[in-house]
Amino acid sequence: MLDRRPPSLQLVGAGFGRTGTTSLKKALEALGYGACYHMQTAMTRPGHAAFWWRAKTRGDADFRHFLRRYRSAIDWPVCEFHREILRDVPTARVILTIRDADAWYDSMRETLWAIGSVFPWWFPPSIRRMQDAVIWNGSFAGRFLERDFAIARYREHVDEVVRSVPHDRLLIFDVRQGWPPLCRFLGVDEPSTPFPRLNDRKFFRRIIAVLRIAEWAVPATLLLAAGYWLLP
Repeated sequence: MLDRRPPSLQLVGAGFGRTGTTSLKKALEALGYGACYHMQTAMTRPGHAAFWWRAKTRGDADFRHFLRRYRSAIDWPVCEFHREILRDVPTARVILTIRDADAWYDSMRETLWAIGSVFPWWFPPSIRRMQDAVIWNGSFAGRFLERDFAIARYREHVDEVVRSVPHDRLLIFDVRQGWPPLCRFLGVDEPSTPFPRLNDRKFFRRIIAVLRIAEWAVPATLLLAAGYWLLP
């Protein structure tokens, strides 16, 4: 039965982003785990990006206190700190989301990397700094564009989690499996509703299209406005 006590961290997602973490977030929330901490949370809460940047660059973080309002936390930046979080919250269990490594890399490059590298102005400086420290210069040591290196790093991360987390506290999960393995691991009944399957690559493509238009339209608008005021 699901623990109904006040929120305390029970589940840590150790899988990299773009391994179905958005679908898992929605699934955990549908199962009654409350708001799930995710990169979306880190990017929209004041001060959160600074916390994760300090955790990566200074090792200065109290994860138990910071995540005290959440029963589950997944995706980046959480997965980069799964060992430290388990040290602070030793009773938490781990969900390792996985997918085909080549498909994962293509998805990363077409979404997170594309937006961050082509349109860096879209992100506030604190978020860019956090993502650079935790993901691009953290998980991938500044070498994400080296496909073989990035894929090897992905596989090393999966292997490290499997080796280090006790098997009775670990679920290796492909979201294509749907409710059965997740609900067995959590000890809850399967919902009658379909498992969330959110292909947000289409969403990222729409964002990129809008940003490309904005990148062209904003300078053009400023130029037209300047011409209007400067012409006699």
